[in-house]
This record gives sequence, structure tokens and C-alpha cells, in this order.
Amino acid sequence: FFEGKELRLKQEYFVVAATLQDIIRRFKASKFGSTEFVRLDLSKMPDKVAIQLNDTHPALAIPELMRILVDIEKLDWEKAWDIVIRTCAYTNHTVLPEALERWPVNLFQNLLPRHLEIIYEINRRHLEVRGVL
Repeated sequence: FFEGKELRLKQEYFVVAATLQDIIRRFKASKFGSTEFVRLDLSKMPDKVAIQLNDTHPALAIPELMRILVDIEKLDWEKAWDIVIRTCAYTNHTVLPEALERWPVNLFQNLLPRHLEIIYEINRRHLEVRGVL
């Protein structure tokens, strides 16, 4: 049902967003917890952080991390994408189509419009590199 899909998308986004905020907060803080020292160079994050996406449930981590890096941390797209692809890894445990989550575009547009823009841009760049565009 639509309401169930909407709730599921909200839940998955909440968990992903909270986790990424915590990861970035911890990365910026020194290893001794001092608030005096903050790591500002996020390009070093993949040296200390690995995010393993297990199946499609946490897949929102990619556009959410891009949103954080581009919109909040003010990195340009290329630097942000480099951090994302060096930080995130994906494992899929099934090839059954019914096991892979899919979201209606209108639901995504209503709940996460910025993320949909980012996903479209990732797709556009992917197609451009492949010579499709």
C-alpha cells in the first residue's frame, strides 16, 4: 500500500540521515574527543570511514552523503563524488526483482526533492561518461 511505502521511505531516510550525521560528526572530532581539534578536510574521510550498504535498504546514503557534502559542507560536485565513491560500498544479496526496493518518483519527489535532483544528476553524469548522452 502507498502509505506503507511512504512510511518505509521515511524510516529508511531517517536512519540513513542520522547515521551519516553521526559519522561526519565523529570524523570531524579528534580521536580523543577534544572539541578543540576538528578535521576540516573531508577528502580524508575515506581513509578513516567505510560505509557498507547492504542491499537496497540503506541506498539513500549515497544521495544523502552527496547532499551533505555539496549543500552543507559546500564542496564542489567532483570532490563530493570522489569522497562518496571512496567511502561507500554496496553488497546485493539477491537478484530477485521483488526483493529490490523501488520508490514511485512522485513519492520521492514529494518527500525528498533534493535527493531526487541528486539522483538525476548522478544518472546524467553516468550516462554522459558512458557516451549515452
